[in-house]
Amino acid sequence: MSKPSIFKPSILHSLPRRALICGLALAAALPSLAAQPEAYPNKPIKWTVGFPAGGGTDVLARTVGVELSKHLKQQVIIDNRAGAAGMIAAEAISHAAPDGYNLLTADVAILAFNPAIYSNIRYDAQKSFTSVGLMGRFPILIAASTQSGIKNMNELMEQIRKGSIGYGTAGVGTPHHLAMEMLLGNTQTQADHVPYKGDAPALQDLAGGQIKVAALAPSLSLPFVKEGKLVPLAVTGDKRLPQLPHVPTLKELNLSTQAVYAWQGLVVPKDTAPDRVQLIASALKTSLANPEVVRKLEELGMEAIPSTSDAMTAYVREEQNRWGPMIKARGITNK
Repeated sequence: MSKPSIFKPSILHSLPRRALICGLALAAALPSLAAQPEAYPNKPIKWTVGFPAGGGTDVLARTVGVELSKHLKQQVIIDNRAGAAGMIAAEAISHAAPDGYNLLTADVAILAFNPAIYSNIRYDAQKSFTSVGLMGRFPILIAASTQSGIKNMNELMEQIRKGSIGYGTAGVGTPHHLAMEMLLGNTQTQADHVPYKGDAPALQDLAGGQIKVAALAPSLSLPFVKEGKLVPLAVTGDKRLPQLPHVPTLKELNLSTQAVYAWQGLVVPKDTAPDRVQLIASALKTSLANPEVVRKLEELGMEAIPSTSDAMTAYVREEQNRWGPMIKARGITNK
């Protein structure tokens, strides 16, 4: 007689029914759990500034960065990578991970001047970045040494026409340099350019009388003006600086038809996820609307100019089209 077969229940059959149902439900949920996007931001964000600590661009980033960290609920760390007219920082961020954790202060030099001035630029001003939004701008202050005897722009232009004067700036290809070149082009005059490595050394030499005239950022030069160590001659903006209501604009003096501003925007590496760009952009606009931020920028002679990502992209293209031909026409190069 054959032995009856013995049925050996599987592990599945030995599990309690409730446990089996729970297990199947968990297995079904795993794909959807895996598809959940990573929370952003969940770690500190690095904000790279291509200019030295203490300058106007750096102070702008630090002032806005404090507010930005509050809205994004993550620490924003400022990383100064100064040198080469901002190109060192721009190149680094152009190759950084497009994950929303790498920000760059992209100013008029990085996005509009450098491509026309330098032959060895290692980023594409039109393709390497995604705009987040504009942040701030400031006009350039043209000032004279108290020892120069120059009291106004008419006297400065007289000396320039005589060929007896040069001018100092923060360096080749800076907004300071281009503002003066535009002035010289408008008046069909020439003057020797004395480039320094930043505003601070140019300011020190001007206050000390080593040079007669310089184009400077208000953030560093305003205190010297208030102390009577410099003679303010004109500003390059559309309107007078609130701190210097007696100092005219170049447009008022019919020495220019266009304003010149050193402006700064915020960008991220190309291919950064649109939702992350939008989150940063929203936090940036909110930060720039804070009255305390506006007040701090005004103290530096800066104006908050918040914008959308698309508006910044359009503005950058306008500035590239404006300055590229002028730079080539004036023969400004550092090749």
